[in-house]
Amino acid sequence: MATAELYMSADRLFTRKKLFGFAFPAVIAAYLIYVFLAFDFVGLVERARWDNAQTLTRDTWSYKTHITRDNRTGDVTAAIEGERKGSYPEGTLPDWASQNDATTVISLGSGHEVTFLPDNRLRYVVPEFGTIEAGIEGRQVVTNLTDDIPDWISLSNTRLAITTDEGRVSLTRSRTEVFNYFPGWELFFFTLDSPYHGHSFGEILFGEQLTPEHSNISGAVHDFWNNTMWRHGDVVWALFETILMAFLGTFGAAIISLPLGFLAARNFTPFRTVRFGIRRVFDFLRGVDALIWTILLSRAFGPGPMTGALAILLTDTGSFGKMFSEALENVDEKQIEGIASTGAKPIQHYRFGVIPQITPVLLSQVFYYLEANTRSATIIGAITGGGIGLLLTQAMITQKDWEEVTYYITLIILMVMMMDSLSGWLRRKLITGSDAEKPRRPKSQSADSEEKGKLEPLFLP
Repeated sequence: MATAELYMSADRLFTRKKLFGFAFPAVIAAYLIYVFLAFDFVGLVERARWDNAQTLTRDTWSYKTHITRDNRTGDVTAAIEGERKGSYPEGTLPDWASQNDATTVISLGSGHEVTFLPDNRLRYVVPEFGTIEAGIEGRQVVTNLTDDIPDWISLSNTRLAITTDEGRVSLTRSRTEVFNYFPGWELFFFTLDSPYHGHSFGEILFGEQLTPEHSNISGAVHDFWNNTMWRHGDVVWALFETILMAFLGTFGAAIISLPLGFLAARNFTPFRTVRFGIRRVFDFLRGVDALIWTILLSRAFGPGPMTGALAILLTDTGSFGKMFSEALENVDEKQIEGIASTGAKPIQHYRFGVIPQITPVLLSQVFYYLEANTRSATIIGAITGGGIGLLLTQAMITQKDWEEVTYYITLIILMVMMMDSLSGWLRRKLITGSDAEKPRRPKSQSADSEEKGKLEPLFLP
């Protein structure tokens, strides 16, 4: 009977395990199917604008030059990224465009050619498709296109947009515009009005002096730092504000959390009411996300980097307080008793018996949060109006200069990598006392015997 019962018990156990082995994957699969249907992935794919995604991707690594005709006055202007700060001098055009009276011919490359014609008309020669002619009659756009319009042409009564691999053309009642794409980030170093634009680094360093006011090096550095399009000086200051927000918030929270951690630790505060109250404060502070604190504080104190630092400080105070109090509850009481046996004062018990034990945990967590808060400060800065996050948000909202977005994202990644390396180096330096983590190798027996052999003559008579 006992053997039969054991077999039956084993069979029931294996049956439960088999059911669990099949049921668990089935539940996961059912959940994924629910998510797929509830989030409407099929509709999301159908609504996706792949042409916009392609244009956005191209804008991240290239720049575009706008040639625009004002259909009201007939004036033709050229500007990089369509900005006044990147405008060509009045009456001049790039070398791939030419103007003759009321006609402007623009060569986009690979046989694509756009011509601005009188009376607000244009002609676009597209190889392997034909010639597209369009114009403005009254308040409507009229073309020679038939009903069978390819998907790279968008046509309505008020607008014509043509997008090809060589560029884009737009025609509305107010303006006719051509976008010609080129790889790279134009005017990254010097704007068109700078005397150093168009000169190589070799010419600037070793060539003749280009301006009588400054040497080539000082003048080039000045024009680069004050570049009105890329704003390198403002970007560096924004990066500094972002790091400052993370630094003030993180270390301010650590300084506040340490004494509060003693009040929340069971072995240092015997009063349960005090411990309970302090722990609930920690729960409240870290329970509210830093972004929520940012919104609340910005309404109270206004936007600015200090508001972002306060938001980080409040959230991290709750997190540090919990971690520090738990670390204090796990300290070795014998070390504290040893300090007390020497006749040390109570404050010295904490200084020499407690702090050295929790210092590795404290520093490790603080530097880890400093690295994480550097990333968070980017998003917080977008809300509070400070740091690199504000510049990134402004560049994304305009939806025009996406190469600037790429530039800011690249700088953010480099900033996070730098803070990661710096925090790791500081952890090793402050905790282990060395730049690199080198484990100590135990001495071999031969080395021990050598040392003993060297010491033995000292004890000979």
